[in-house]
Amino acid sequence: MSRLVKQLGLVDYTPTWQAMQAFTDSRTQATPDELWCVEHPPVYTLGLAGKPEHLIMPSSIEVVKCDRGGQVTYHGPGQLVVYLLIDFKRMGIGVRELVRRIEQAIIDMLGELGIAAYGDVNAPGVYVGGEKIASLGLRIKNGAVYHGLSLNVDMDLTPFLWINPCGYAGLKVTQIKEQGVALTVAQAAERLLPQLERHLTVMKETA
Repeated sequence: MSRLVKQLGLVDYTPTWQAMQAFTDSRTQATPDELWCVEHPPVYTLGLAGKPEHLIMPSSIEVVKCDRGGQVTYHGPGQLVVYLLIDFKRMGIGVRELVRRIEQAIIDMLGELGIAAYGDVNAPGVYVGGEKIASLGLRIKNGAVYHGLSLNVDMDLTPFLWINPCGYAGLKVTQIKEQGVALTVAQAAERLLPQLERHLTVMKETA
């Protein structure tokens, strides 16, 4: 079944989250999977288990409590967010394998840029030299996945200093620009989408 890619540009977080919920609630076995590529205005999001104490410095940035997994993270312009609206039932794999394959797509994409990245089995996401460059947060409902990944491309990283990213005190973050590669968010999406397609398709073939 074909997978639709939607380039939604700079959009507010809450309406996008609500649209993901509506899409997931209304999808059927015949609904094609969709990947939504977006950027968000500055916003902190707290996952289902998110603890407010991980917001360590007051700011004017909006805080949204949402229904994904994980703790607190930051979204802002210059960060690529890809929402993965996919039918988990069709894959025939476990959640850990799904996370690993999404991480591997990011690792492979960064590898093409000459950036050596890796995952951590104990802390989902993708890292470069001990610093986090991409985060994952998923929700599975009725066998379907929504929410997704964020990849730091060329953004102001300062708001990450005001939180414990993903619940880890002192965790440093980085971005593609700091690794010596100049890309726009659109160019990053253009490179990442084929890798996601490849790894998600592999999942379907294993079902």
